[in-house]
Amino acid sequence: MNELDKLEQARSRFIDSMAQNMNLYGITPSVGRLYGLLYFSERPMTLDCMKDELGMSKTSMSTSVRQLQELKMVEKVWKKGIRKDLYQSIDDWYETFSDLFSVKWRAGVSLNINSLQKSLEELDELLADEGTSDEVKKEAEVDKEKLLHALEYYDWLNRLIDSIESKEIFEYIPKKKSNI
Repeated sequence: MNELDKLEQARSRFIDSMAQNMNLYGITPSVGRLYGLLYFSERPMTLDCMKDELGMSKTSMSTSVRQLQELKMVEKVWKKGIRKDLYQSIDDWYETFSDLFSVKWRAGVSLNINSLQKSLEELDELLADEGTSDEVKKEAEVDKEKLLHALEYYDWLNRLIDSIESKEIFEYIPKKKSNI
């Protein structure tokens, strides 16, 4: 294996691994591979160039680039004398993680809190209804305690997300490990 093949193998291994892990954030492996291609590219790329490199359709490539732009992982750049749109990766992974994590987790937390609050209202109605049997009231009380405990967790998770969005998290977990 020659040196260029080794270089390409090292890049491909990392891109494939990263593309698979981006699934955690709701990003398909093909979009992850596109990000990896742009990450290792020393120059901004056109949609046609990306399409040729990855063997995807131009429509699919355009959709993928748009998704990466929305996630603040790719930006459009301008170069004098070039008419086609050029794109390059945004390589601040701390910022990318913060944005991705915050958006995805905030949506999930919000959905769960809304469900919890509706369930708590229903349980309170059951508990206040004189026609509810003692057995159901006991179970409703137990369920209510569990849901209140879950709300405490979601409050903590919201505060964690707040610390990521405000960058306060980096005071506790610095971007670079200190030399102790």
